Formats: sequence, C-alpha cells, structure tokens
Amino acid sequence: MNLRIALITDDPGWHGARLCEAFTARGSSVRVVSLRDCAIDLVSKTHGLRVPGFESCLPDGVFVRGVPGGTLQQVVLYLDVLHALEAMDIPVYNNGRAIERSVDKGMTSLLLQRAGIPVPPTWVVSSAEYGQRIWAQERDAGHRLVVKPLFGSQGQGLVRLSGDDVLPPLADYQGVYYLQRFVEGERFDWRVFVVNGRARACMQRHGEHWINNVARGAVCTLAPRDRKLEALAEAAAGALAMDYAGVDLMRDECGKLQVIEINSMPAWKGLQAACGIDVADCLVEDFHNRYMQREDIVAVSE
Repeated sequence: MNLRIALITDDPGWHGARLCEAFTARGSSVRVVSLRDCAIDLVSKTHGLRVPGFESCLPDGVFVRGVPGGTLQQVVLYLDVLHALEAMDIPVYNNGRAIERSVDKGMTSLLLQRAGIPVPPTWVVSSAEYGQRIWAQERDAGHRLVVKPLFGSQGQGLVRLSGDDVLPPLADYQGVYYLQRFVEGERFDWRVFVVNGRARACMQRHGEHWINNVARGAVCTLAPRDRKLEALAEAAAGALAMDYAGVDLMRDECGKLQVIEINSMPAWKGLQAACGIDVADCLVEDFHNRYMQREDIVAVSE
C-alpha cells in the first residue's frame, strides 16, 4: 500500500531527509508541509482543511517534526490544523495535545509534578514584582535561579542568576517568567530518547559552560545503561501522553534525579552519533506499526 505521509516542518534539513528516507524505504510517499501554508477552508473538498500537496484528499498520516513560532493567533491556527486532522481519524505523531503540553514549559512542569515525577522547584509568573520576590527568596536561601522563555528550545534565552545578579526585564520574556531553581550537581545532563513508552537511546551532554544543549556546543557521549534513569524518562513521556520524546534529566547534589524538560520535536543528530541508533528508522517503524496498519486506512485515502 502506497501510504501518503505529510511531514510537518518548516526546515526539513538533515532530520527531514532521514525521515523521508525511512518512510520511502517502507513504500510510503512523503510531502514536506509547513503549517504556515495550511488553512481552515470550509469550502474545500478535503473536509474543511487546506494542506498543500493533498488537495484532492488528506494524507494517510502526519508526522510532526516542527511547528513554527508566531503570534498567539498563528500558533493557535497551527495547532487547530493538527487537532482537526486527528479529529478526522488521521494519525498525527506527536499529536497537537502532546505538543501543547510539552512546548509550554510551565504546563510540562505542572503535569510532571502531579504525576509524581521529580522536577526542580519552578514558578511561572506574569508579574515582575512577584518574580523579583521569588528571586530574593531563592537568593537568600542560597540557591541559584535559571530564567527561561516559557516557549523556547536549544538553550536560547536561558539566564542563570546568582549573588547580586538582577532579574532580566519581564519584557525580554514576552511578559512571562519561567523560573526554575538551578540544579547543583554534575556538570552534564542526560537526554533519553523515548519511543512508544520505551527508552531507546540515552546520552550524556557535556556543555562548554552550564548549558548542555548540543546547539550550544555540548559534546555528546553514550551513557551507561541505567534502568532507573530510563524508567523515569519513560514515566515523564507517559505523563504527557507522547508518542516520542527527548527527556532531559539531571542529578542534584544529593544524587536525586530531576526531570528538567521534555521535548516533543527533539533533534537527534548528536544522539545518533553517540549511540549508533538509526533514530529516524526507529520513529518511522513505530509510526507505521501503531498507526498505519488500520483496516480503514484505504477508506481514509479515498
């Protein structure tokens, strides 16, 4: 069966090329689609949606590699498109709800804590006065604090406060502070790649400074097998109901593991080089096995 897949991304790059190869190897045809070019169109022939390359009928499956930024209205529209596709029984991997939970760091932290998963003390506030009060309390207690954009990735916009440092202007963070106690411990973190509830690869990331993102120059190495670490990452991905996820963890000065972030559209070039796993093939295999074997898939394509 020649399945037609929409690969959602604005920048296919290396990751998109690997995914296209993996889909093609399984006999599927792939069309790269930007959510910027999609629309709700209630007079269209495709059930109220416009998806470039799928004018006559909607795709059989959707793989989300990237969601563009934009205004609140634009981002809501992009997610509405993903929600609508799923409402029409088209598999979306990861789906809109999982992306919403994980792209918003505040909601991620809240859901993880409610699921009993250890996270550092965290505050999300829209008041500069409240933010200053939190920083004063943390500083007086001898802690350092990390300021992050509520929406962001690859270590961009991160600021670590200590001593007499001043909290950055609230306007620099689009009116919302995401404040998290700095984890004092090892000088590296772990990235665990979870697919369908199972840890498939794990690496350590050693940054040039305190930020351990590959995009900021971190060196990736294969991590020793640690079932406790893997189980915590699996539970974190499960708490957000994600098909696949990159889960970032650190161990504090007392040796306790903490989940720092979860990524619903993680990069994996460094992980693949460190661990020797074909990540794109792993993802596409799971996508096909769980979502593209439905008996009604032909009817959806017609």
